[in-house]
Amino acid sequence: NMWIAVVVISLALVAIMIKYVLGTSGPNPFAIDTREPLKPMVFDRKLKNKVLKQGFLASKVPQDLDAIVVGSGIGGLAIAVLLAKVGKKVLVLEQHDRAGGCCHTFTEQGFEFDVGIHYIGELLDHKPMRCVIDQLTNGQLQWEPLDNPFDRVVLGPPENRRIYPIYSGKKRYIDELKKCFPGEEKAIDEYVRLSKKVANGIWLMILLKLLPTPLAKFLVHTGLATRLSSFFRYASRSLTDVVNELTQNKDLRAVMCYIFGTYGKMPKEASFSMHSLLLCHYLNGAWYPKGGASEIAYHMIPIIEKAGGAVLVRAPVNRILLNDAKEAIGVSVLKGQEEVHVHAPIVISDAGIFNTYEHLLPKDVQTMPAYCMKQLSMVQHGDGGLSIFIGVDGTKEELGLKADNYFIFPENNLDELLEGYMKGNGEESSKKVPLIFVASPSAKDPTWPERKPGKSTVTVVSFANYAWFEEWKDDKVKNRSIDYKELKEAFINNILEAVTEIFPKIKDRIEYVDAGTPITNQHYIGAPKGEIYGADHGIPRFSVELNATIRPQTPIKNLFLTGQDVMLCGFAGALTGALTCGSVILNRNLHLDAIGLPKRVKNGNNKKKE
Repeated sequence: NMWIAVVVISLALVAIMIKYVLGTSGPNPFAIDTREPLKPMVFDRKLKNKVLKQGFLASKVPQDLDAIVVGSGIGGLAIAVLLAKVGKKVLVLEQHDRAGGCCHTFTEQGFEFDVGIHYIGELLDHKPMRCVIDQLTNGQLQWEPLDNPFDRVVLGPPENRRIYPIYSGKKRYIDELKKCFPGEEKAIDEYVRLSKKVANGIWLMILLKLLPTPLAKFLVHTGLATRLSSFFRYASRSLTDVVNELTQNKDLRAVMCYIFGTYGKMPKEASFSMHSLLLCHYLNGAWYPKGGASEIAYHMIPIIEKAGGAVLVRAPVNRILLNDAKEAIGVSVLKGQEEVHVHAPIVISDAGIFNTYEHLLPKDVQTMPAYCMKQLSMVQHGDGGLSIFIGVDGTKEELGLKADNYFIFPENNLDELLEGYMKGNGEESSKKVPLIFVASPSAKDPTWPERKPGKSTVTVVSFANYAWFEEWKDDKVKNRSIDYKELKEAFINNILEAVTEIFPKIKDRIEYVDAGTPITNQHYIGAPKGEIYGADHGIPRFSVELNATIRPQTPIKNLFLTGQDVMLCGFAGALTGALTCGSVILNRNLHLDAIGLPKRVKNGNNKKKE
């Protein structure tokens, strides 16, 4: 009889889940294929800035708004476009002087630099993510594949350096890895098999955020969520743990772990489930936006405007406005010393969970324990990001730069190196940076030679402890104290030494170099502790309970979250966060619509608007 009861309960659960997965009643942003023939690319900065740099004025705020979005990263722009596509009038507010969040670019001494887009996977023509991005940009955003091998893993000091190429292509990835590690075929096959199996279980993470809270909680507390999904079964296992069981070869262990930098957690603190997503994300290849990262926002903003909305910059939101019933009714924007109040029935935050709950909500709401404290107690700040921007005289051919990425590690004991680095003080640690990601944005972009002939750019990304720089956080941005500049210089010089060993031809041709530290990120992208991937992506982030609790709905009525903190980090993660947020607001499973897009677009079912 017990088994009959279990079966009955299970069937009832399945029925409710099917209703939430398939029973979508809301409007579909993808109902019409909005791709248009490619227009000529715009390289004139002044023309682009007319779209990307529209300053906030009360007079520019559209009347009768349907929603306000705080933050113009991909999570904010994507939810705004999704709503615009079903006729909603949306205002996006950005504190920086240009739209795009981590997709913005900046120019110094004639060199244009991307801050956050280095390479993106899953962009084959017929893949759902590619089709979604095509719809969100009316087919105007073009992608350029990276070289193959797209990544190179560098281990060891110059006198004992091993370079392992990483190829895309489901079969080729495996074959090339086996060539580098003869005798390790079994370990490599098992690593890929396990990664695919675990990554395929991600559907339940999305479902937990879409189901009614009581049902999501039921799945969590009965242990069903863990049983149903390989993703959650492996979520509590560290990357180090899984990889060390597969092989004794220390170089192979490092090569299996190398890509942890793309979510910012050392292997022993990283969830194997998160890592499996990254491996699978790049198996079919890697791409870069043609024309640079600013193309992303540039092609999304007009869709928001066409529906009557706007994207306004230099618009720091200092608080979310609530009515007496503690429901969100709009935001307050600081214009000089004055507050401008803007009202809308829905407020969506792409400012991250910490900024939203700790800074944007009135203090009396924050102190209500039931409200946001539980969610905040489940997450931590991610590690601070460190970027170095290098402008070089010469073409990619002259300098030996290619459309690929290098991950440089001093040795193969990654955990030990990272732990020592993060525990040290700034000055000591600047001498032993354990991970250096190096790429040339200019070499990846086929439009670069006509935009900036005879010049090249190289970007470096690593991590740094926020505490090393915290004492200078209130200094004026381009005029911080001499001690800050000295510490920054120490990092720049030590990292440049490692980079020029790999790219000797750039050494004497560097014309510009500067670094962005965690406090730089705090200023430009509003990251509370200088983090680049939002809330921390360690093992606790992937507990079933956290994923059923942190969802687009907040404890405050009419206030929603979008972007990295709702789902996962990076461009693809923040975009998935926006789809999840859109699903909740529009009462429609947009993930299912996205999965069905390639077929519909191919068959031409969704007619174009005339």
